[in-house]
Amino acid sequence: MTPEALVQQITEAMPGGLRAAVLYGSAAAGDFVAGTSNYNVLLVVDRLGAAELNALSRTALRWAKAGNRPPLLFTPSQLTASADVFPIELLDMQQSHRVLFGEDPLANIEVQHEHLRLQLARELRSHLLALREGYLLTGGKPRLVAGLLTSSVAGFLVLFRAALRLFHQDVPRHKIDAMQSLAQHIPFDPRPFLEIDALRHRRRKLRHVAPLSLFESYLTTIEQVAEAVDRHLHPQNGSASP
Repeated sequence: MTPEALVQQITEAMPGGLRAAVLYGSAAAGDFVAGTSNYNVLLVVDRLGAAELNALSRTALRWAKAGNRPPLLFTPSQLTASADVFPIELLDMQQSHRVLFGEDPLANIEVQHEHLRLQLARELRSHLLALREGYLLTGGKPRLVAGLLTSSVAGFLVLFRAALRLFHQDVPRHKIDAMQSLAQHIPFDPRPFLEIDALRHRRRKLRHVAPLSLFESYLTTIEQVAEAVDRHLHPQNGSASP
């Protein structure tokens, strides 16, 4: 099912209730990889009570079964009020999106720099904790470690792009390009991320990498960026590891 087909089915399921539909994520940013990436769609609906969710559920289920995340649902007022809660996501959507239906619901949303810094520091630490926990569950087995690397890298690249926004308003659309630009402001070696991204997108085969040493470099890089963001957020207090 294409995003356009999804929107068509949504408008049929709830006539007059859909205010806007927006395609965002890799498909809008230009780094969509068939067979690896999925489609991300934001729906803005007048009401989102039980009746509206029931009307949407059958179409959303078919969409999810096709390998996509369920649509992101907001009412107009909820979307505007979310700018202090989801600044990373909204800034990425504003930078790379395509309106599929209605008027652009992202055009007039303003994100405060302080809200971005707070969410970024929290998300980096949360992802770092999850990465450490994930590694414990691999038992150090190379194939499982490789799976952990390829499944986690996209999330960290999104956060690295958000970190670049601390230094520039305009950042590259592609996550890898943003990561390499960030290395010009926060000293770290981008090569582990380049190698994992190549592995994830099947440009490099598992037998040509050393997952355990790659994980060590990957972890070190993430810690360096997290600590730098902490220093940016708390310049007087230093940083504290979780």
